[in-house]
Amino acid sequence: MGYLDHISEYCDVTSTRKSKRKPFETVEIKVKMDCDGCERRVKNACNSVSGVKSVEVNRKQSRVTVKGYVEPKKVLKSVQSTGKKAEMWPYVPYNLVSYPYAPQAYDKKAPSGYVKNVPQAFHDPNTPTEGYTTLFSDENPNACSVM
Repeated sequence: MGYLDHISEYCDVTSTRKSKRKPFETVEIKVKMDCDGCERRVKNACNSVSGVKSVEVNRKQSRVTVKGYVEPKKVLKSVQSTGKKAEMWPYVPYNLVSYPYAPQAYDKKAPSGYVKNVPQAFHDPNTPTEGYTTLFSDENPNACSVM
């Protein structure tokens, strides 16, 4: 046993270096855009954030989708720096919600096919009512056809 082996028993070398790479994320933001100039300013603000791979703007839905290795808060602040009122995308697709007409979920201002993302719209999938909703469905090949 050498001197270095003897010292290595007392010293423990661990790497304290953490990975600085952010996970790949898709960030959706709701921004009201009226013209091509607004759209261009929002798109340029999103592209200025480091790590952005693609930016998609849908002016009709007032929606901006940013994909890349970014932090959602940084993207939101960058869009807000243009002077536009921006918030995270508050809607979920209509088909993912069990109770789309819950009092807080249904929103007339929501784009077609979307409802607000609120806990009242979702429910536990283990409830027995889930089986009743698909029992008479046309998509279910084993459904009872009483008609």
